[in-house]
Amino acid sequence: MNLKEMVGNKAAEFVKDGMVVGLGTGSTAYYMVEAVGKRVKEDGLSITGVTTSHRTTEHAEKLGIPLKDINDVDKIDVTIDGADEISDDYQGIKGGGGAHLFEKMVANQSDEVIWIVDNSKLVHKLGAFPLPVEVVKFGCQQVFRLFEEKDMKPSFRKDDSDEFYLTDSGNYIIDLHLEQIDNPHELAKWLDSLTGVVEHGLFLDCVTKVIVGTENGPEVKEVTR
Repeated sequence: MNLKEMVGNKAAEFVKDGMVVGLGTGSTAYYMVEAVGKRVKEDGLSITGVTTSHRTTEHAEKLGIPLKDINDVDKIDVTIDGADEISDDYQGIKGGGGAHLFEKMVANQSDEVIWIVDNSKLVHKLGAFPLPVEVVKFGCQQVFRLFEEKDMKPSFRKDDSDEFYLTDSGNYIIDLHLEQIDNPHELAKWLDSLTGVVEHGLFLDCVTKVIVGTENGPEVKEVTR
């Protein structure tokens, strides 16, 4: 069993009967959704899933996990998702899969947020992983030039056909190659202030538990703030 599958299976143990569960997106979250689907089918687990992307919706439906739109639930008990980087103080970068807008909206409605990663995603400071910034198409080149002027080394994300990558909301993604982010809160506040920016991949002060896959098994880290 690989590390991603290991932590996905471990995370599924935190899903209890009657919960509304945010189902994340990405290669690690895939295994968590598989494990939750298995519990629904084999153990009669009764939950309601809220998905963070079209991909996860299709996956969950195939497994028979009952789903609701985020607009149709009052709150979410727990969201389980992957992360692209987690710093020493448990701040994160997400959005390598392009789903960070929906992921953040689901996380913000959740009583508990669990990130599942292998130990390669743990870093001292954020920034080696490119920071995704979702932007509307209209005026995107102006936003791009602003990032260039700030020496943030921006690049438009492309798909396999070398076309601009489209998010589930029909927007573009500009990846910022920052190398190191010394003050993520300050950067997040600035990005939030930019007209044309829909959402960015800084996930700050939101995670409550991190499950890390190691060669010795999954390690559960409780986060207190």
